[in-house]
Amino acid sequence: MISDNPATPAPPSAVRAAAVMTFVQGLGGIALAVALVVRVLQGAPSPGPVLGAAGVLVIWFGAVVLASIMMFRGHQGSRTPVIVTQLLLLGCAWYAYGPSEQQLLGSLGGIYCVVVLVLLFTTDGRRWAMGHDSAEDGKAD
Repeated sequence: MISDNPATPAPPSAVRAAAVMTFVQGLGGIALAVALVVRVLQGAPSPGPVLGAAGVLVIWFGAVVLASIMMFRGHQGSRTPVIVTQLLLLGCAWYAYGPSEQQLLGSLGGIYCVVVLVLLFTTDGRRWAMGHDSAEDGKAD
């Protein structure tokens, strides 16, 4: 069992896969923040807003990394922040696809988010989130 609490059922493999995918998203967001700081250090005009955006990205995606680690370890409460993140990133993917006219980037980002959401809303994923052990119901993980 992966979870810290023996009373909490271990997350199913679909939830673990969603946690890993979300962890990768979090690392990508932090990498974007680092790239913004590097841009400021190289002399970008108006560094204040760029550093502010980098700070917001570090806070948000740092929380995403933490939530994904907690979800991988079996904490059901971390599923909600991961779902909210996917919904927010779906909006970013829509913006990239439509108004920014970057259809490939928007499509790939949107598909990635939808895959994570589908993994979280599988039958086993929902059962785990509600605290039911699939072994009790006669199903193997």
